[in-house]
Amino acid sequence: MPDLADPVFFLIAVFGVSAVVFFRYVLVAGSFYLFFYRIARQQFAHRKISFRLRQPGQSWREVKWSALTSLAFGVAGALMMLAWQQGYTQIYTDVAAYGYGWLFLSLLLAMLVHETYYYWLHRWMHRPKVYRIIHKVHHDSIVTSPWTSFSFHPIESGLQAVVVPALVFVLPMHYSVVILLLTLMTLSATINHLDIEIYPKGAARHWLGRWFIGATHHSLHHAEFRSNYGLYFTFWDKWMGTESGKFESLFEEKTATSRK
Repeated sequence: MPDLADPVFFLIAVFGVSAVVFFRYVLVAGSFYLFFYRIARQQFAHRKISFRLRQPGQSWREVKWSALTSLAFGVAGALMMLAWQQGYTQIYTDVAAYGYGWLFLSLLLAMLVHETYYYWLHRWMHRPKVYRIIHKVHHDSIVTSPWTSFSFHPIESGLQAVVVPALVFVLPMHYSVVILLLTLMTLSATINHLDIEIYPKGAARHWLGRWFIGATHHSLHHAEFRSNYGLYFTFWDKWMGTESGKFESLFEEKTATSRK
């Protein structure tokens, strides 16, 4: 790996990581958008809600903001790589150093920490003064789609980009786990913004499924603004009483409609 302490190589790393992040966003969001488009039309045809409320040009606006988000993640990623190269992080390459069990456990711990950080950051961003400056860009998409998943104001992008680089300073993580965590972030954000429920009927009441956030859960956040703040899991919303009371009934309505 080139010496990232060299400003030229560092800039190359920034733009390289940004390109990878943006390409992954386009690939994942685009695939979900194309695959679920027909399902979306069938699912909402009887109500004519989602497609009518999406503003003209919304997708292009979201892609433009997402390009800036990718740049923010590119800077954070390059800084993380530089810190790793300089020996400051807990990223390791030999699985035997901590064993195979730690691969799964470190991923779970990282997701739980990330969930906690995001939930409280998200609630803070809904304070009126903060919301107008930072979070409104994301909520301009009242009816979401996969393209909404990375559509953030640059300040919010920066606040979201710091969590994984911060984690690797204190939590030993195999480099493959770091890559997997970043990929799961993209997948989760895309699924959450689909507005089309892909989880099976009954999942919202299942002993395991009820703890995972999906499209219905997060679509209510964009509709109500004061509920459903989570990222991967529902436990903070349940514990803090911020889960929408409409969630289970809307989930059942959407899954029943999509299976007809």
